[in-house]
Formats: sequence, C-alpha cells, structure tokens
Amino acid sequence: MGLTAAVLAVDAGNSKTDVAVVAPDGTVLATARGGGFRPPADGLDKAMEALSRTVEEALSAAGAPTAAHISACLANADLPIEEEELTEAIASRHWSSTVTVRNDTFAILRAGVPEPRGVAVVCGAGINCVGMRPDGRTARFPALGRFSGDWGGGWALAEEALWHAARAADGRGEPTALATALPAHYGVPDMPALIEALHLDRIPLRRRHEATPVLFATAAQGDAVARGVVGHQAAEIVTMATVALTRLDLLDEETPVCLGGSVLAADHPLLTEGIRTRLQAAAPKAVPHIVTARPVLGAALLGLDDMEAPPEAQERLRAHYT
Repeated sequence: MGLTAAVLAVDAGNSKTDVAVVAPDGTVLATARGGGFRPPADGLDKAMEALSRTVEEALSAAGAPTAAHISACLANADLPIEEEELTEAIASRHWSSTVTVRNDTFAILRAGVPEPRGVAVVCGAGINCVGMRPDGRTARFPALGRFSGDWGGGWALAEEALWHAARAADGRGEPTALATALPAHYGVPDMPALIEALHLDRIPLRRRHEATPVLFATAAQGDAVARGVVGHQAAEIVTMATVALTRLDLLDEETPVCLGGSVLAADHPLLTEGIRTRLQAAAPKAVPHIVTARPVLGAALLGLDDMEAPPEAQERLRAHYT
C-alpha cells in the first residue's frame, strides 16, 4: 500500500505555479508546474481554473485524489479579506479536509529557516516583507504599491533609473551614465528617442524591467546616481525588516532575515553589502542570508508545520529540494 498524501503544497506566483504532494513522512510523491496565478488580472474563476489543472495533475501523478491538508502560498493574497476569499475558493474544490492560505512571501521565509521563526524580504517585480514566530504571531505589510507606503523591487528600480536618465538628459537632474547606458541597451540613440519609443509602445511595457540590470551594472561602474538608487533600495529593505523584527519582539534575539526574489537572489554586491551594513547598524543580532530554494519547499514545510509533522519529515522534505 502506497503512502497517503498529507500535504498538498501550492506556491502560486504571477508568473508560475508549483505544486507538490507530500506524504506524512516528508516524501515528495509528485510535483507539477503551471502558469501564473493572477486573480486581479484574469478574474478569480479563470485563475482558479488554471490552478485546478496544475493541482489535479500533481494529485493524479501521486495517485491520490485528495490530501489531508492544503498549504497554499499565493501571490495577491495581500490582505486578510483576500486570504479568506482564496481559502473559500480553494476549499470549494474539495482537494483536502483543511486549507491554509498565506501570502507567497511566507513560502520564501519558511524555505529559508529551520523553524517558523524569522523575517523575509522579497524583491521581485515588487517588494514585500513578512515575519513569523512559532507561536503563530506574524508581521506583514499590505505591499500594494506606493499608496500603501511601499517602494522597491525590480519595477520601481527600473522606473527610478529611467527617471534619473531622462532628467540628466534634459538638464533637470544630475549627470549620470544611465542617460547613455539605457538608450544603448534598448537600441536607440538617446533618451528622447527612448522616451518616445516607450510612450508609443515601440518598446513594449513588459521590457521596461530590463532597465534594472542596467542600473546595477552602471552602479557597479561607480556612477553616483545609480549607486544612490541602489542605496535607496537597500535602505528600504532594512527598514521593512527592522519594523517586522520589532513587531515580533525579535530585535534583541539572533534572528534569520531571509532575502529572496529575483533582485535579491541575483546577489548584486553593492545591494547585498548595503543591506548587510545597514542591517548591522539597525538590528545587530539579525542574520541576513539569501534564499534561492524553490518557494514550494516553504509552502510544503508550512503545511507540515500545520500538521505538526515530526522534524525528520521536514528534514526529508528539505533534502528532496536541496
């Protein structure tokens, strides 16, 4: 008789969805990958249809029609009301007896810590920060954009790089090599041509994020303006982490601070060192490290936490992914 499915782990981001079916002893029975999970853009019904295909593929491969518990870490689960709506939508599919929905940043946090204790800051297209303690206390931010007090991530860095380059080119801002590096990257002669191409969609909106690696390369070459933008990002990351540590009464304890997402996982020396230096000053006992493990590992570990699985089950699961 085969192992039963204890946890159906889901990590669903804007660009991809990873699912893992995990046995009570931490054995990974099956996995599946699908497209992004975007309820705000696609509507909840369509997003759930796409998620269902990936989940049912994984359950079928595991030979298990259902699991005991679902641990779903989802993009766009930014507010408690959104977590409630998504929990109801997933529960209606009857894949498990119980469901826990969390924001996808919790998956990166749990993937990077040996127990559910620590803080994570994630910089991908945007920025988010969460923290947790084993007693269930959490810290989080809305992470909805500038109107909710958030700044940072790849998209914000790209916009900032373009802003500074445009102002340098027309005389409103400080000189910066971004004014020549960005047009060169996009294959146009100068900033006025780049502004026109972006405005008229000759360069698609989706390519705007390409300004971010140009920013980091320019900063690495010593450009003061580019370095200032990277320093702003480092300061924002440390501010979020320090506030989360303070809310959880972890500021005076040695605590992991996980750094994840595409911008941070790239480990740009100027950004990484800026974070470490600022964090040492603001929270000397914090221990920062970059997390590159797949977030579905964190979703599955959170599921085993929910099921009160023994440590050896978590070790077996982690070994599968690392």
